[in-house]
Amino acid sequence: MFGKKSQPPIKSLIAQGTRIEGNMKFNEGLRVDGEVYGDILATSEENGSLLVISEAAVVQGAIQADHVIINGTVRGPVMARELLELQPKARIEGDISYVALEMHQGATISGQLKPLAGGAEGEEKPLLKLAAKSA
Repeated sequence: MFGKKSQPPIKSLIAQGTRIEGNMKFNEGLRVDGEVYGDILATSEENGSLLVISEAAVVQGAIQADHVIINGTVRGPVMARELLELQPKARIEGDISYVALEMHQGATISGQLKPLAGGAEGEEKPLLKLAAKSA
C-alpha cells in the first residue's frame, strides 16, 4: 500500500479564473486551479485517482480521491483513500480522513483528523518521522 506506484496522469484541468457550480466526478487525474462550489468525487479505477488542488484554487464541498494533494483552500470534508499531501499553503476547513498523511509546515486544518484502516491485516505501519529544528 505504501510502496511507490505510478500516479495517474492529470487528464482534466479547471483553470484559474474558472468557476464551477455543482458536483463533479472524474477518472484518473484532475487539477483544480480555479473555484469549485460542489463536491469532487474520483470514481475508483484500477490505476487509482489523483486530485491536485493548487495554491490559487478554492473548493467549497467534499472531496474524495485516492491520492489528494492540496496547496489551496478547501471548505468541506476531505477523504484520501491512499495518501493525502498538505503543501505549505493548504487551508482546510473540515474533517480529514486518510490512510497516509504528509503535512508540510504552514498547512492549517480546522477540523478532525480521522485515520482510515488501510493496508493488509497485520501489516506493520511505517513509523512517523518528525522534523525537529536544532537550536
